[in-house]
Amino acid sequence: MSGMACPPQCPDASVGFVHSALAARSLVSASLLSLSASRKLTCLSCVLLLVQWKNWWIRGILTLTMISLFFLIIYMGSFMLMLLVLGIQVKCFHEIITIGYRVYHSYDLPWFRTLSWYFLLCVNYFFYGETVADYFATFVQREEQLQFLIRYHRFISFALYLAGFCMFVLSLVKKHYRLQFYMFAWTHVTLLITVTQSHLVIQNLFEGMIWFLVPISSVICNDITAYLFGFFFGRTPLIKLSPKKTWEGFIGGFFSTVVFGFIAAYVLSKYQYFVCPVEYRSDVNSFVTECEPADLFQLHSYVLPSFLKAVLRRETVSLYPFQIHSIALSTFASLIGPFGGFFASGFKRAFKIKDFANTIPGHGGIMDRFDCQYLMATFVHVYITSFIRGPNPSKVLQQLLVLQPDQQLNIYRTLKTHLIEKGILQPALKV
Repeated sequence: MSGMACPPQCPDASVGFVHSALAARSLVSASLLSLSASRKLTCLSCVLLLVQWKNWWIRGILTLTMISLFFLIIYMGSFMLMLLVLGIQVKCFHEIITIGYRVYHSYDLPWFRTLSWYFLLCVNYFFYGETVADYFATFVQREEQLQFLIRYHRFISFALYLAGFCMFVLSLVKKHYRLQFYMFAWTHVTLLITVTQSHLVIQNLFEGMIWFLVPISSVICNDITAYLFGFFFGRTPLIKLSPKKTWEGFIGGFFSTVVFGFIAAYVLSKYQYFVCPVEYRSDVNSFVTECEPADLFQLHSYVLPSFLKAVLRRETVSLYPFQIHSIALSTFASLIGPFGGFFASGFKRAFKIKDFANTIPGHGGIMDRFDCQYLMATFVHVYITSFIRGPNPSKVLQQLLVLQPDQQLNIYRTLKTHLIEKGILQPALKV
């Protein structure tokens, strides 16, 4: 006899009780599973947030460190900045070339590593030689050892390149023809991106350190402020090539960069150290950055538009003309400059890599930090030659001093005749 048997008179009640118990158990289990999933999701969110904040702190600390080192190099002078640009150029070249080696599995190509660096050396020799001949003609004239190199500089540069070209042709292997030509083109495009742009950076630097510092610091400011605005307020994706970029960061970076550039231009325009071009003075036998500041770096009074008069409660405002130019530089740095970064993002996606290298923790490679700077350097150089640069008397004088005596006398007579005809000089009285 089973004491657990249900009485025959209540079968429906028994079945209902069992169903209710099973339903309650299912509900409790579902609640526990839901609670567990919710906790897991919360923990996962916390972990992701901690990782994000950790990356932010690493990125921020290293950014401050790099900015501090940059200020130190600025204090050390223009030539240290030129060496910095050269070092960055070489590292960027190395990072891009290394990607080519990995993608095309070209470690076994004969002479290719050697030829890549040889072409880098040749192109740098050409551009830096042009700079020395262009800006320091008087100094070169005093050094007999340099006169031959400068006189035949372009021929020597071309001969060096031809030697590399012939070595490449001799290195061609039947089973690697296509791959070798791919890498030959890769090397030359890399040279175009890195060496040519770094040469323009140095050309800008010779016009005055301010033409180097304001554009570069504007790009850095835009990078930092766009990141901060995107980190705290970013909601709307900007471009598919760079999923982390947002419209909020892009717009916030623009306004912050324009304000920063305007203030930086005002501060730097006060000092000869930043506004004077680098020149060689034969009387002291050294390179100097001393001059009478150009009109671009002299305070001028400007009449304010009517709508600003009511806001500022003043009729005029004193500004350096360079501050007005800084608005154009900052606008380019914040609106067009980021497209250099987008281009680099597309490049990395094409080759399925996250960063160009892992040189700087939290930042990637050197090229990851300077992808916008190269585009900015080209714009500044074009801007200077189009809207700023005029005849440079110091540069003309340097070119005159390296001429032969009979050529100098001929130019003197021509100039004297011209000044007499314009009434600036009185003709000599004949006795």
